[in-house]
Amino acid sequence: MEYEVGDIVKLKKPHPCGSQEWEILRVGADFRLKCLGCGHMVMVTRRLVEKNTRGLRKPEKKE
Repeated sequence: MEYEVGDIVKLKKPHPCGSQEWEILRVGADFRLKCLGCGHMVMVTRRLVEKNTRGLRKPEKKE
């Protein structure tokens, strides 16, 4: 999969707040992800994100 900053990733396990969707803030060997439910930010290895991804979508454009 091709990951880009700003994409929304749906992961396998939900965050404790209940949300499964995360916004990608940084791409590289590690990803910085922001929970769309509560705003919590985490750094996760690329390998772990690729393994646990269940869906990827581009953000809606605001005009």
